[in-house]
Formats: sequence, structure tokens, C-alpha cells
Amino acid sequence: LFIFFSVFNRKTGEPPLINGWIPYLGKALIFRKDAYKFLLDQQKKFGDIFTVHIAGRYITFIMDPFQYVYVIRNSKQLEFHEFANKMASKTFDYPALSKGKFPELKENLHRIYQYLQGKPLDIISDHMMKNLQDIFEWKCSRATDWETEKMYKFCCSVMFEASFVTLYGRVPAADGHKVISEIRDKFIKFDASFPYLAANIPIELLGATKKVRKELIHHFLLQNMTKWLGGSKVVQARQDIFEKYELLGDYDKAAHHFAFLWASVGNTIPATFWAMYYLLRHPEALAAVRDEIDHLLQSTGQKRGPTYNIHLTREQLDNLVYLESALNESLRMCSSSMNIRISQEDFVLKLEGNQEVVLRKGDWIALYPQILHMDPEVYEDPKEYKFDRYIENGKKKTTFYKAGRKLKYFLMPFGSGISMCPGRFLAMNEMKMFLFILLSHFDVELAENKAVRLDNSRMGLGILLPDVDIAFRYKLRS
Repeated sequence: LFIFFSVFNRKTGEPPLINGWIPYLGKALIFRKDAYKFLLDQQKKFGDIFTVHIAGRYITFIMDPFQYVYVIRNSKQLEFHEFANKMASKTFDYPALSKGKFPELKENLHRIYQYLQGKPLDIISDHMMKNLQDIFEWKCSRATDWETEKMYKFCCSVMFEASFVTLYGRVPAADGHKVISEIRDKFIKFDASFPYLAANIPIELLGATKKVRKELIHHFLLQNMTKWLGGSKVVQARQDIFEKYELLGDYDKAAHHFAFLWASVGNTIPATFWAMYYLLRHPEALAAVRDEIDHLLQSTGQKRGPTYNIHLTREQLDNLVYLESALNESLRMCSSSMNIRISQEDFVLKLEGNQEVVLRKGDWIALYPQILHMDPEVYEDPKEYKFDRYIENGKKKTTFYKAGRKLKYFLMPFGSGISMCPGRFLAMNEMKMFLFILLSHFDVELAENKAVRLDNSRMGLGILLPDVDIAFRYKLRS
């Protein structure tokens, strides 16, 4: 194929443009196939800053992690929320949060994230711990001997239900488990189309996705949500805010609640799978994490087993250094988020070393942390899972270097700056608690000897899914 690199109409100071030969698409197909390899190849040819034409967008990639801070710092000229708002409103079918129509709605919703930090985080984490234990206890009642299940399906089932009940409340019907699993099955169908919706492909071209999305949103209509018992303060506060806006219809409010559910579990479920998968693939990691868990239970006088309620403070969770390191290592290996900013004006971005990048209004700027996560200068043998990579002398390791210089940013699974996931503390707590209960209650082992690889179809969108599911066995620990 004849591929050319267009440098026409470039202003002085603009990065080299990699255009591609297909009108409009540019480099979209090759980027979608393997963004990581494509970007590394371009870095070798053009250096640390270049612009790629991808499906009508001109995206300038900043590849040097020492320059990340200059992008993150310029949040006034390099905006994120407007882009996120447009993408979310189209994906989840609610009206864009325009200031004219919904004054201060965006700001009011953003303020609610205080319920996912500090003391309110402890309360919601306690509820999550109790709900996880209830679900595991229900699973235990059937696991008299070895039970075999598919691991992704298992993680999805447990994490979806625990998150749903924690955030939105319990479905009081006798078949509450069944109702939530029906919502989960629809959610999985919608989620399979998420990368296409994020790529701006019309939902009408995606089979039953439109119908499934509508059904999911209907679950969150007020007449249904008022029946659920014991929902969280964060969801209640969102409901209270929506009620103040008369121009938001009932369907629009329900669509917002559905979007919040997706944000809560869309990445946490695959991240939990990878954390569990890597632990089971590495017996020494599994043993170290389990020893740490057992030691904490002994030292706090708590008994393990499904009939005992385990309580963990945030400090205790934070002090599980092997568990956190193993989790961070799996996040390093499976996260593939693209941190996007949009230039609000014609603008000269000043970088370290007297470098300048000339940007046009509407240009996209992107950081791609997967390049950093897989950099052998930062992480020795980056393709190898090392469960204790984030531990030094028995404590958390937070200093990583490149070319002899300390990095400010070395692990970025939750984004950066203004686009950093506001639910990241709860997400980390949830995954730690899931693994804590699993390893304290059960003996667990893989039932199949096959490699599971990353499915690249979500490159740039968060945590990558596994390309296949894998069977594992569990039984109650004696």
C-alpha cells in the first residue's frame, strides 16, 4: 500500500502530520488494530511529538512522560469535560449538559463526587464489603466441594451485583438476584457495543444495541428506583439534583443513572478479572497475598469464613502492601486509556527544554500511558507480571525513574489531572475487598492451562478485556 506523510499546510512549530492515504479515515484502521505498536513505530520515525489524522480528527500525541505535566497543567487552554460530555450524552442517550439549558448541572454533578472521598468513602466501602460478603456467602452455600466456573463471568456476576446493590439499593423482590442478573445480561450486551459508540458509529448500525440501551435506561426510571431499598448517598444526591431541572425528562434522568452505573463497573469488572487471573497464574504471588490477608485477620482477632463478618478500616486496606502492589501490577499490564484534551484556542504549548508545540483551536492532544507502563527503562521486563513491583523494603514503592530522572507520573490507569476518574478510590477498595474475601474464604486454582491475552478492541478506552474466558475452581478453605 502506498502511504504518504502529508506535511502540506503545516504552520511553523506544528508537529509532523501523519496523514494516511484513505480520505477521512486517515490512520484509523491501523491505529484501531494496535495503537500501542503504531505509536511506538511513529515515535521512532518522528520523535516524541507528532500529529496523527484519525477519522477526521487531528490528534497530537505527547510521548515523553516528562512532558505530561505541561499538558495536565494547562487545563484552561486544554479542556476535557466538553469532549467527555458530548461523548457520554451520545453514548448513554441523555441531552448534552449545555449551560443554557441546564445551568450549573455539570458543576453540581461534579461536586457530588465528594461522596466518594474521605469519610463518605468509608461508609460506602463498608456497605460494599457487606454486600460482597453476602454474595460470597450465597455462593458458598453451594460450594460444598470444588465448584468450577468461568472466571470473567464469575467476576462480572459478583462485582456487578455488589456494585449495583451498594449504589442503587436492594431489589426487594424474592428473586432479587434474578432481577439484577437480568439487568447485568443486558448491560454486557450494551457494553460489547461501547467501543463502537465511543468511536462515533451510529447506534442504528449496531444491531439490537439501541433496544437494549432503552430497556436498561427504563430500569432506572424513578418509579422503579423508588422500590429499591438502601441506596447510596451519592445516587440520592444525584437524584435530588436532577429533580431541580424541569427540562430534564424522566427518561433523561434515568439515562444519567445508567451512565453512572456504567462508569462504576465498566472498567472495574475487567480490572478485577486481571487481578485475579494474574494471582492464580503466579503461585508465589498468591501465597504472599494470602499470607498478608491471613496475618491481618489474625492480628485483628477476626475469623475467616462465610459465616463471620469481616470488617476492614481504610487504613487496614491501605496497609495490605502485597495486595495493592499485585493489583497495581495487573492495572499496569491491562490498562489502555488515552488521556485526551482539546485545544480551546490557537495556542502555543510550552514544554520542557524550551520546546514549543503550535496547536490549532479544536486540535486534540493525547497522552497514551500504556507506552509508559510498558517502557523497559521505567519497568524492567515490562511484559512480565511481578507482583511485588510496587514494594521496596516492605513499604509501598512510589519512586520510578527514566534516564536516571525521577518520574512524577509512573502509573496512570485512572487518567490524569482534570480527567482523573473521581471514583478511583472506591474502585481500588472494591477490587481489594473482592480479592480479600475470595482468598480468605476459598482455595482457588485455575482449571485450564491456557494463556489469556488482552483484547485490543478497547485500546484507548480504559481497561482491556480478556480475549477468552478461562475456567477456575474454588472450594471453602478448611
